[in-house]
Amino acid sequence: MKILILHGPNLNLLGSRETGIYGSKTLDEINSELRKRAGELGVDIQDICQSNSESELVDRIQAAQGRIDGIVINPAAYTHTSIALRDALLATGIPFVEVHLSNIHGRESFRQHSYLSDIATGVVAGFGSASYLLALQGLVTTLQREETDRKRSAP
Repeated sequence: MKILILHGPNLNLLGSRETGIYGSKTLDEINSELRKRAGELGVDIQDICQSNSESELVDRIQAAQGRIDGIVINPAAYTHTSIALRDALLATGIPFVEVHLSNIHGRESFRQHSYLSDIATGVVAGFGSASYLLALQGLVTTLQREETDRKRSAP
């Protein structure tokens, strides 16, 4: 099983950016934890990308079609603005879990709307860096269940 991890804008500043909201772990530490957990789950993280550019994130999603089984994405501020990310995820049909470090529903009203949540396999928010690990676990569990169901249905 091949997984893509995408981090949106300003997440490269984790560890120093508003630690009261986002925690003190750096993005490198989170990525390291994700790689370790993926190994424990027996899945392969094919790529990890952080970008402040919406177009680069869209390009990564499009390039994943046909070679990636699932995506864990923290769209960050693009959660609330990016129809382009939504369209890329819909166009590729790759299952994904939307992840947020903070509880976006308990924050400013403009952060409470997501253009992705209604098309996501699941959403994990509010558990700090553990949100990523929970999202990975949920995605893998869902993909494994779907694979088992396909095998059972096959003649």
